[in-house]
Amino acid sequence: MRTPGTETEDSEIIVTIDGPAGSGKSTAARQLAVRLGFDFLDTGAMYRAVAWQCLNSQIDLQSEDDVAGCARDLKISIGDGKVIANGEDVSAAIRTPEVTEVASKVAINTRVRDAMVRLQQNAAKGQNMVTEGRDQGTIVFPDAICKFFLTADVEQRALRRQQELEQQGQNISLEEIRSQIAERDQRDIERDVAPLLPAEDATLVDTSQMSADEVVDHLEKTVKQRCGRDID
Repeated sequence: MRTPGTETEDSEIIVTIDGPAGSGKSTAARQLAVRLGFDFLDTGAMYRAVAWQCLNSQIDLQSEDDVAGCARDLKISIGDGKVIANGEDVSAAIRTPEVTEVASKVAINTRVRDAMVRLQQNAAKGQNMVTEGRDQGTIVFPDAICKFFLTADVEQRALRRQQELEQQGQNISLEEIRSQIAERDQRDIERDVAPLLPAEDATLVDTSQMSADEVVDHLEKTVKQRCGRDID
C-alpha cells in the first residue's frame, strides 16, 4: 500500500470498521482486507506513531501547539505490515502500553486529528480499502458504502489485550489492563473532537462470544451482500 498522503484518483469501495480497544477490529479489518483483496489502513498506528514521536522527542504533551507541530512534521508510511516514522521502523515500538496511553491523549488534539484525517482520506483515494479506527464511519469516510461498529464486553477486551501484550513479552495484570481500557473508553467517548460512537448507518457487531474467523465471516458476508457485484 502506498504512503498516506499520496494523491490518487477518486475512491471506490470503502469499508469502515470502528470500535473501542480490544473489540477485535484491527484483526478483523486486516483479515477482511485480505479476503476481499482490498488495501488495509491502520489508522490507530498513525496516532500511535505521533505519540511515539512525541515521547521520543520529549514533547510537552500539555502543549497543544507542540503536539500539533510534531504531528504536522512527522512523515508516516504504512505498508507490508510495517509502520515507518521519519524513516525509522517503529512497528514494535508503537505497541507499548506507554505509547498506547499517549496515543489516546494526542488524539484529542484538533489539529492532530485534522492532519491524520487528511492523510487517511488521501490514502484511500482511488482504492478499494478496509479502514479501521474510532471515527472512520462518522468523520473520515461518512459516505462509505459499508460501515461496521465492533464492540465486546470489557472483560473479553481486557483478556484479548493481555494476550496481545504477552505475545510481545510484556506481563501486565488483567486488573491494570481493565482499568486502562475503562479510562480510555471514557476519554474516547467524552472527547469533544470525533468522539467514539457508531455511525447512524453502521452495522453493530458484538464480538464478545465470537472467534476471529466468525467475526470476519460475518463482515465478509455483509459486505458482499451490499456490494458483491462490484467486488466479484
